[in-house]
Amino acid sequence: MAHDHSRWGPADQIGAANLLTAEKRLAALRSIEQARVYDLSHEISAGAPFMRPNQTPFLLSIFTSWRDSMKRRRKLGLRNDAGANVDRIEMTTHVGTHIDSLAHITKGDTLYNGFDANETVTDWGLDRLGIEQVPPLVTRGVLLDVAGLDGGPHLGAGRVVTPDELQRAEAAAGTSIEAGDIVLIRTGWSRYFGIDNARYLEGEPGIDVPAARWLTGRGVVAIGADNMAVEVMPNPDRGLALPVHQHTLVEAGVYLIENLILDELARDGVKSFCFILLATKFRGATGCPVRPIAMV
Repeated sequence: MAHDHSRWGPADQIGAANLLTAEKRLAALRSIEQARVYDLSHEISAGAPFMRPNQTPFLLSIFTSWRDSMKRRRKLGLRNDAGANVDRIEMTTHVGTHIDSLAHITKGDTLYNGFDANETVTDWGLDRLGIEQVPPLVTRGVLLDVAGLDGGPHLGAGRVVTPDELQRAEAAAGTSIEAGDIVLIRTGWSRYFGIDNARYLEGEPGIDVPAARWLTGRGVVAIGADNMAVEVMPNPDRGLALPVHQHTLVEAGVYLIENLILDELARDGVKSFCFILLATKFRGATGCPVRPIAMV
């Protein structure tokens, strides 16, 4: 990192979310005219892709069924046959559409704001920077649609999206990215999510560090994309793994939102909108599945 601590002080745990002022929230909410809602998330199921070896499959099973619970209640003398169904889920917190906490990635043994990973990451979760720290994200969202840059419906795996291409997409959107915005990048890659998981995971188009720096330099709170990792995979430099994650999460305190669905926004020509994301407060978690929406 360029300095020991973030500009928001040595105790800060929310990073660029500090830019979410009351004025930004009000402006985003006041921009809503039709009350139309765009759901930007995938369903989470056993068919969701997951990246080995860091992730495990999503599993859901019925822990208590209506038959068993009804039988037990009858034995207790209850007469109205209230059968309850309760399930149990096993998953990583990075399944499906999800947001990364600022402690999802390290640079060596260093986390966001100079926190020491040795002191922060425990066998029972994070002592700092857990997903419970992320405030409700309510602000203006900007869609940068680069899916058609190469003449097809989507960019190819390993295709780097450059700062210049993002700048041209910004111009095409007819807006200017401002501090406190959340930027969503459409590459078209989401068409393979849950349909052809092998292809979805073998690589992806996305930004590299120069484009990430261009966005964090504009003061964005989060960067989202319709792919697994936001960043290009594999990286053009085969000696690097997840350098965009290191820059955004560790150095800049900017969140990453992954596995989004952005096709409906693009189809309807929606370029800017009120973006709302609420992260479930799993204490000490490195991320969580989310259901972000865009409202216009």
